[in-house]
Amino acid sequence: MSTLDMHPLRIRRARRWKEELIRLALLSCALLSVLTTLGIVVVLLNESIGFFRHVSPWEFLTGTTWTPLLEPRHFGVLPLVCGSLMVMVGAAVVAIPTGVLTAVYLSEYASQRARSIIKPILEILAGIPTVVYGYFALTFVTPLLRKIIPGTEVFNAASASIVVGIMVLPMVASLCDDAFRAVPRSLRQGGYAMGATKFEVAMQVVLPAALSGVLASFILALSRAVGETMATTIAAGGTPRITANPLQSIQTMAAYIVQISLGDTPHGSVEYQTLFAVGLVLFSITLLMNVIAHRVLRRFQEVYE
Repeated sequence: MSTLDMHPLRIRRARRWKEELIRLALLSCALLSVLTTLGIVVVLLNESIGFFRHVSPWEFLTGTTWTPLLEPRHFGVLPLVCGSLMVMVGAAVVAIPTGVLTAVYLSEYASQRARSIIKPILEILAGIPTVVYGYFALTFVTPLLRKIIPGTEVFNAASASIVVGIMVLPMVASLCDDAFRAVPRSLRQGGYAMGATKFEVAMQVVLPAALSGVLASFILALSRAVGETMATTIAAGGTPRITANPLQSIQTMAAYIVQISLGDTPHGSVEYQTLFAVGLVLFSITLLMNVIAHRVLRRFQEVYE
């Protein structure tokens, strides 16, 4: 083989090696996220097994009293689950209708100039630290609620739900907007040809066509809300109770984890291990919601040419 033939061969080999290195680097990044998740699961399970050696899983999952740091100790996690779900439902009431209507406006009504103003504002909302939302709830939302409803406690679930709803609103609005804009223009034109108004086309044509993305945005936003930490810790208080009254103080699972993480509980004690048991419950709920979102996306997904 001549020298002229060897030069292109070296170039091809060098390119193959370079592509292989790039592939390995990308694979390492993908495996890193998987290994991180597995590491979290292993730590949660390992510490939770130690907790369940002292506390019955049945008592933990069905008990209605949560006082692991006080005598007599009770380890029923239902009050924490109730508090987290109450905040999640309240956030859904705030974020879902507002987010969907905002997305309808952005995708169907807004001019390019209006979009260029509103979208960055939504992104700013998503970037505000959660501790700021917590103090906003404590210093503005709660005093406003107490003026409207005098019996409202200083720390309450309603205030936490409102600010968490505002926090996840950009996620709902942005994902719904992307789903609406992915609907082909021909479907809209077909609705207009039938004599429908713009609002009717948006609600009866575009929204059903983008249903998979809309539902997935709901579930992803709510899984974000159920695990919110600082805003609920500051605004909702630290009183674990099973209640349907959003004007009372509650405690969420994430807020309890913050309480234990302050360092006042001895390492290795049963009280310390409750951190991981509660974290495992929270992780399981979030994982379940993400699996549901994935299945909903596959079930209702529309494919357009």
